[in-house]
Amino acid sequence: MATINRLTESLSVAPQLQPEDMAELASAGFKTILNNRPDGESEDQPSSAELAAAAEAAGLEYAHQPVVGNNITDVDIDGFDAIVSLAEQPVLAFCRTGTRCTTLWALTQADEQDNASILATAEQAGYDLSQLAGRLDQRRGQ
Repeated sequence: MATINRLTESLSVAPQLQPEDMAELASAGFKTILNNRPDGESEDQPSSAELAAAAEAAGLEYAHQPVVGNNITDVDIDGFDAIVSLAEQPVLAFCRTGTRCTTLWALTQADEQDNASILATAEQAGYDLSQLAGRLDQRRGQ
């Protein structure tokens, strides 16, 4: 199974999950799986429908919010925030490497935390988002 990296009490991120991971994730206490990969992004990736069926069979909630990693929009950020806020927690969000999900989380935090705190949390989870500081400032309206 993919490495799981915790960002907050209610949100963890991971690289690509497989249908066979869902029962183990449910046993680990996760309640919702959030897929941030568009279907067909790579040939070896299971479809969202396959993942949703496996999640449902394991008793998990499942959400699919396809986000293009190099083109994250404000709509994507607000959508991610809404899904995570409304989902049964804890939530495990995944994408190809976990960086896209971590970036989405970081951008939702711009009004809540300073850049150093956001970037330190991401770094502790194994993601270097130092290039994101300017975008965080934009989200904050600075």
